[in-house]
Amino acid sequence: MNKKSIEIFVGLFVVLGALSLLFLALKAANLASFTNGGDTYTLQARFDNIGGLKARAPVRSAGVHVGRVTSVTLDPQTYLGVVTMEVNKGVAFPKDSSAKILTSGLLGDQYIGIEPGGDEKNLQAGDVITQTQSAVVLENLIGQFLFNKAADGGEQKPQ
Repeated sequence: MNKKSIEIFVGLFVVLGALSLLFLALKAANLASFTNGGDTYTLQARFDNIGGLKARAPVRSAGVHVGRVTSVTLDPQTYLGVVTMEVNKGVAFPKDSSAKILTSGLLGDQYIGIEPGGDEKNLQAGDVITQTQSAVVLENLIGQFLFNKAADGGEQKPQ
């Protein structure tokens, strides 16, 4: 092998390494989907508190990825968080399904979990999921715990 062919080989190796890092960064940031999700339909849900939910967050049912959050906005009349999501067409949820904002692990990313209901009619494109459960905010839980401990006054209960 001459010097020029070694330089070309090293250059290709560096370019492949850079492309691999770019791919890894996009997947880790959840910014690019390299799989063809197919056709989708849009659903909406309204929450009192969306916590740290962001656009591009996964939508899951029974732990299976079934869609993505497309936008998170505030309704100016009701002051509720409006979450718009795209769900794969192959997955149909009953009209009385519920949506929850859940967390991956103790301090992980948040996602939408859809629990199917028992209605015979299914949600259609543009429908709103009416039964929702807002995000559990860790700071609120800690504050509530501390407030209850302060209200007790640190008293020991007789045994």
